[in-house]
Amino acid sequence: MSLPNAGTLVLSPAGPAAAAIAEVSWVLMLCAAALFTGTMVLLGMALRRRAGRIRPMWWLAGGGLVLPAVVLTALFVYGMERAPPWGQAPPPGAMVVSITGRMWWWEIRYRDPATGADVVTANELRLPVGRPVYLGLSSREVIHSLWIPELGGKMDMVPGRTNHLLLQASRPGVFRGQCAEFCGEAHARMALHAVAQPQADFDAWLAAQAKPAMSPATERLQAGLQVFQAQKCAACHTVRGVAEGARLGPDLTHVGSRLHLAAGTLPNDAASMARWLAHVQAMKPGARMPAYERLPTTELDALAAWLGSLR
Repeated sequence: MSLPNAGTLVLSPAGPAAAAIAEVSWVLMLCAAALFTGTMVLLGMALRRRAGRIRPMWWLAGGGLVLPAVVLTALFVYGMERAPPWGQAPPPGAMVVSITGRMWWWEIRYRDPATGADVVTANELRLPVGRPVYLGLSSREVIHSLWIPELGGKMDMVPGRTNHLLLQASRPGVFRGQCAEFCGEAHARMALHAVAQPQADFDAWLAAQAKPAMSPATERLQAGLQVFQAQKCAACHTVRGVAEGARLGPDLTHVGSRLHLAAGTLPNDAASMARWLAHVQAMKPGARMPAYERLPTTELDALAAWLGSLR
């Protein structure tokens, strides 16, 4: 199914939480414009008439105390009224997903309803359209912050603590998110894509993600698997059905099904996969994976082809 790429427009909401934030933003901008206009009108009047019938003390009390107090109180009450329901427990019917911020990628964990087993992916949040998604957010090493502007507000991810965020997509699409807290050298390249799709498509995707990796179907793919094993990639990466237990890097069991590589840095295609493997440090300075440009081209291409086949 082809999904529209909706970008990262803050004032183009694609869900109830983002719509509330966009509404509050417009109200704040209109109020600011009205106050600025009123101030300029008063300034013009003051310049035209140096002495007025109202004493300066009344201007100071009215404009410096009463007006800010009334406006700010009204905006505070309005903002609290429109705040999304970020409670400590998921609402009825919500899907629960945990996201852990890593340096510099996102670990995403679902629960397979058929088996109860955890399904672990990376850097791509899938969610069904029209269903609330309750996110449990934490971090492994440093403070990160999850922000998907078109779906809702941002929330910090703090080591040793679990924060929550409630999102809901009102239409299918791909929505770009970004780490909104400076977290180190590769902070700018720590993006995340949220893919909203119909419930049936999401269920089919989750069922496919719960399965182990498929066996190589060709000699070239078999060669790629052998390179993966010879280079000890399993020391950091899990590929269920091949090598399991590693947690340092993203789970690669179905990496070929993702839209992007390296936390949103590159589109996920064969050429980008090979470039990424060969020039990791040049393309994402600070990434904790070494570059494999020392490998012969045939081995590099076979490894990229095998990883791309993991769908």
